[in-house]
Amino acid sequence: MKNVNAWENYNEADIAKLQALNDKYKHALDTGKTERECVKYAVAMAKAAGYEDLSEAIKAGKKLKSGDKVYTVMMGKSVALFNLGKEPLSAGMNILGAHIDSPRIDVKQNPLYESEEMAYLDTHYYGGIKKYQWVTMPLAIHGVVAKKDGTVVDIVIGEEADDPVFAVTDLLIHLAAKQMEKKASVVIEGEKLDLLVGSMPLSSEEEEKKEQVKHGILTILNEKYGIEEEDFASAELEIVPAEKARDLGFDRSMIMAYGQDDRVCAFTSLFAMMAEEDLSRTGCLILVDKEEIGSVGATGMQSRFFENAVAELLSLTEGESELLVRRTLANSAMLSSDVSAAYDPLFADAFEKRSSAFLGKGLVFNKFTGARGKSGSNDTNAEFIAKLRKLFDEAQVEYQFAELGKVDVGGGGTIAYIMANLGMNVIDSGVAVLCMHAPYEITSKADVYEAYKGYRAFLHYGE
Repeated sequence: MKNVNAWENYNEADIAKLQALNDKYKHALDTGKTERECVKYAVAMAKAAGYEDLSEAIKAGKKLKSGDKVYTVMMGKSVALFNLGKEPLSAGMNILGAHIDSPRIDVKQNPLYESEEMAYLDTHYYGGIKKYQWVTMPLAIHGVVAKKDGTVVDIVIGEEADDPVFAVTDLLIHLAAKQMEKKASVVIEGEKLDLLVGSMPLSSEEEEKKEQVKHGILTILNEKYGIEEEDFASAELEIVPAEKARDLGFDRSMIMAYGQDDRVCAFTSLFAMMAEEDLSRTGCLILVDKEEIGSVGATGMQSRFFENAVAELLSLTEGESELLVRRTLANSAMLSSDVSAAYDPLFADAFEKRSSAFLGKGLVFNKFTGARGKSGSNDTNAEFIAKLRKLFDEAQVEYQFAELGKVDVGGGGTIAYIMANLGMNVIDSGVAVLCMHAPYEITSKADVYEAYKGYRAFLHYGE
C-alpha cells in the first residue's frame, strides 16, 4: 500500500512551486474566514479567469459552447463554477466539491446586553466545537447587517493591526476548583460563550440613565456603520479567531490557521479549477455552505441549487429536458473533498494506525465515512477507485487511503452521500488535518500541494 512521505520526492523546483502555492493558500485563508467571504474570493478569481455570471447568459439567451466558463451564486454563500468541455454536458461532468463553512460562534438576533457595566454579545455556537477552546483568545467579528432600507453593511472588525479584538472570558485558576471537576463538554457551557465587547460608560449628563456601556457601544456602531440596535435582527455576524495563517515548525513545513476544515479543500480545488483551460469533460467546482450542520437550507448541498444550475446550463447548450438533467448528473464523477483526521501520536488510542491518514503523505481518500457501521456514508464502488488510482499514479500525485478513527470511537460525514443519491460516482477525498474543529487547525504544506495536483488531475478524469 502506498505510504510515502511526499517531502522525500521533491526537488528544488518542486519546493519552489509548493511554497508559492502555500503562500497563496494562506492569503486565501486570511481573506475568506466566512462562507460569504469565500464566495467573494472565488468569484473575483473566476472573473479574472474569464468566467461570466450564468444569470447574465440566461438573460441574454446566450448559447454556450465548449470553452465557455460560467459561475452562479446562491444567496452569497454558495457558488458553482463550470468550464464547459468538448463533450456534451449530458455526457457527464468531473466535479470537485467542498464546503466553505467552518465551526465558529454566531451572534444571536437580540444580542447586545450589559451586565455590571460590561457589554456583551449573546451567542450561539455553530457546528461541532470543544467550547472550552474558544475562551481567552483574540476574536474577530465578520459578517453583514441588512437594513430595512435595503442596504447591506459589511462588517470586519479585529483583523487589522490597529483594530480592537474581542474575547470570551474564563474563570481564573485560583477560583476554579469546582469548574475543574466538570467534564470537558460542560466546563464551558454554550451560554457562557458570550463575547465581551466593551466596558466604558457613555459620557452623558443623564447620570441616572441605565446601561451606559451598552449605549456607548450602540453609539459607536451607529457612528461607524449606521447600525441601530434593531438591525441585529437582520444581521449575520460570525465570531472567528483573529489571528492570521502562520507557518508552523522550525522547518516551516506546516500551516496553522482557522477554518482549514474545509477551506483547505475548497481553495486547492478553486486553484485547480482556475489552472485548467482545455477540458474534454465539463469541469465543475461546487463550494457550499451549511455542511457543518447537516448541509441543510437553501445554501446547503441538500438544496436544489446545484441541480437547478445544471438544468439552466443544459437549456443554454443541449436544450431543456428533465431527462437530460438526470442523465448529466448520473454520468458525472465527483471528488467530495473534505478533510480527514490526521494521525496524532499523542492521542494514538483514538486511531487505528493501519487505516489512518498521516501528515505529509498526500491526498487522502475515504472509501466510506459515516459512523460505526458505516451509517450515513457513501460507500464508493471498487471500480471507480481503481480508475482513480490509475489516474493519480500517472499524474504522480501522492495519495493515501484512510478511515476516520477507530470503528467504534466516532465518525463523521460529508456531502458525498447527497451527490451519490443522484447516481454519480463519488468518493471522499481531502487533506489530513491535526486539531480538526479547533480554533486553529494544522495541515502539511506537502498535502496542500498534492491536493492541488490531484484536483487538477481529476478534472481530466475519463479522457
